[in-house]
Amino acid sequence: MTMKKNDIIDLEITDISSEGSGVGRYEGMAVFVPFTAVGDVLRCRIVKVNKSYAYGIVDTVVSPSSLRADRGCGVFGKCGGCAYRHIGYTEEARIKEHNVEQVFRRIGGFDTAGLTEPIVAAIDTDRYRNKAQYPVAAGTQGSVFGFYAPRSHRVIQCDDCLLEPRIFGEIASYVLSYSDSCGIAPYDETTCTGTLRHIYIRQGRHTGQIMVCLVCRVRTDLTELAVLLKAKFSDIQAVVLSVNPDATNVILGKELIPYLGDGCIEDIMCDLRIRLSPASFYQINTDQAERLYAKVCEYAEPEGKSVLDLYCGAGTIGLSMAHLASRITGAEIVPQAVENAVYNARVNGISNVEFICADAAKAATRFADEELSPDIIVTDPPRKGCDGLTLSSMVKMAPERIVMVSCDPSTAARDCRILSENGYTLRKICAVDLYPGTPHCECVVLMTRN
Repeated sequence: MTMKKNDIIDLEITDISSEGSGVGRYEGMAVFVPFTAVGDVLRCRIVKVNKSYAYGIVDTVVSPSSLRADRGCGVFGKCGGCAYRHIGYTEEARIKEHNVEQVFRRIGGFDTAGLTEPIVAAIDTDRYRNKAQYPVAAGTQGSVFGFYAPRSHRVIQCDDCLLEPRIFGEIASYVLSYSDSCGIAPYDETTCTGTLRHIYIRQGRHTGQIMVCLVCRVRTDLTELAVLLKAKFSDIQAVVLSVNPDATNVILGKELIPYLGDGCIEDIMCDLRIRLSPASFYQINTDQAERLYAKVCEYAEPEGKSVLDLYCGAGTIGLSMAHLASRITGAEIVPQAVENAVYNARVNGISNVEFICADAAKAATRFADEELSPDIIVTDPPRKGCDGLTLSSMVKMAPERIVMVSCDPSTAARDCRILSENGYTLRKICAVDLYPGTPHCECVVLMTRN
């Protein structure tokens, strides 16, 4: 029988994909079904059929898996964020550890036996995020904020996400109450009209300091709102306007205007004071990031060595090991992040560091051309991974160790395969869960020069 759209089939879930969907087989064809667990027996409605696989949705759970657990949330399955709130966290961590190992086997072509360490699982699985970026839209009774539905820009209203501090929802609700009363219209993507696009909130996990950044299509006076926000929420230390007139999916605009404070807040990470602007990269789970950086330091063995930190953001990884290394050099393309990194080094009394404003490829090429050879290279690239020029320049510098941090294990596996073809050996892989509830997982990888 040829499977087609809207068919209802019987299916048993036997595996979980890296995107978090359950996987079953029907007449030899893989069928992916979101929000299911290994052991579920379903009646499944087919929604899309490709040559070798299909997608389905649950019609009826005939026999639920023993792995199922209700971790709460009124918009789970609608908002496009979490994938695992229907199973226990122990099973979620097992899935993520397994998926990281599998991409290094499948994409990297590595024999991972004996190389994969146990996942660094999260201690707190709720209220762990230190940042939220809420899209704003017009609702039936005023403006609403929340999250985009999967594969769309339709806003699902969510006033209190369980992954974020409760105060984030309270602040966003207050902002929208003010904007509606003042006639500040929500942005409409289809017509590129309206004003308020996103409400961006960031909080220092250990300091409690809060930044509120409103992303608007045009310049908007936030003087009064900044005063009201500070009076209502005493932990707010910065209110910033980001002007973004472009028809783009990029959230922040190029122009940042502070209305309260200097536009930055501070946090404590790895016992260091860290200064953050709206544009600074900073891991969204501070507690797990500290455990991640400890693993990076363990793999790097920086004692008395020189370290090149590519994609360094606000400098947190390099600064966390500066007390052990002889020299740290960081490279980052975002000017505000470099300014934060320089400030972070100065305020913490760290003198054996240097930060340059350049993209990773140009920085790595410059060091390679000048025949500078760091003992260790640490990389923390964006989701797309390292580009070819960066990788070839890393190889040319011939460091003893390369430690790669990645928010997408599949691109890390690809990059490690290229490095393995150019004189490096994969030594260790460790998954670190910074994003409980979601399908995402970080990993740390150690490679050494042959």
